[in-house]
Amino acid sequence: MAASFYFSSTSMAIVSELIFLVVVSVGITNAQLSADFYSSTCPNLISTVQPVVQSAINEEARMGASLLRLFFHDCFVNGCDGSILLDNTSSFTGEKTAKPNNGSLRGFEVIDEIKASVEQACPGVVSCADIIAITARDSVVALGGPTWNVLLGRRDAKTASLSAANNDIPPPSSSLSALISSFQNHGLSTTDLVALSGGHTIGQARCTSFKPHIYNDTNIDDSFAQTRRSNCPATTGSEDNNLAPLDLQTPTHFDNKYYNNLVNTKGLLHSDQQLFSGGSTNALVQTYNSNPSQFTKDFVAGMINMGNIQPLTGSNGEIRTNCRKTN
Repeated sequence: MAASFYFSSTSMAIVSELIFLVVVSVGITNAQLSADFYSSTCPNLISTVQPVVQSAINEEARMGASLLRLFFHDCFVNGCDGSILLDNTSSFTGEKTAKPNNGSLRGFEVIDEIKASVEQACPGVVSCADIIAITARDSVVALGGPTWNVLLGRRDAKTASLSAANNDIPPPSSSLSALISSFQNHGLSTTDLVALSGGHTIGQARCTSFKPHIYNDTNIDDSFAQTRRSNCPATTGSEDNNLAPLDLQTPTHFDNKYYNNLVNTKGLLHSDQQLFSGGSTNALVQTYNSNPSQFTKDFVAGMINMGNIQPLTGSNGEIRTNCRKTN
């Protein structure tokens, strides 16, 4: 016999009040991030960050992709809290030496330069976590991509997690189901997954990241695999650090060509090509390949959604004066 449940008018009122409180608290948490958070405390913030980003990308176009990647690797480890920037201390090991980051994550010196400029303009006001978010947007714009209003108001973590960095950032060997689960675990949809993966329209990857794909996988164009093998031998050695563009066609321009590569089975990483291998994400890849404006729209939405992952706000965390260490 099925169990029956009875709610009195009093209990219903309590439940309704609890639901209301939960909804209100969620709304307050989201409302604490806003595009004009620093409008009075640091009105020249955006104009202070942008020229430093532009200068770094002018010097090396690849830096734009590296700065965008910093945002992803920060947000996927205990939220967008600037923890990715912390150096090791006697009390914790930072995230820089985690497997997904060690030897490949770049751009820390650029963030240092931006932070120094921001501290000069408005000391002790702007978090490193927010600087990463603004820098990611400005990097996309500098390489020809869309702009958006970055939501701000994050505070900085006082610690970092090596284990979370090793466990929560999906590796390039990930299956489609693993990618979907990873993004869902961070409150992101499958649409966010496919759109944000389009960030691979810029930047490069190391041989060690794509070697299994070009030698072992069958869902890859033969000539493309042969080309990549010429600079990435099957044996382990110094060549593991050799680089190849994530987007075969326009590696220093932000566009939708990444999806065209996938449709033609020329995705560089195993995890890239998984998005177009007969699974549930095939249709989205085809949409973004044929409709660049839809990709742009969904990428911007995905970046905003990712920036909302567990931000520290209010009295939580701190505003670091040096992004590499706690105050």
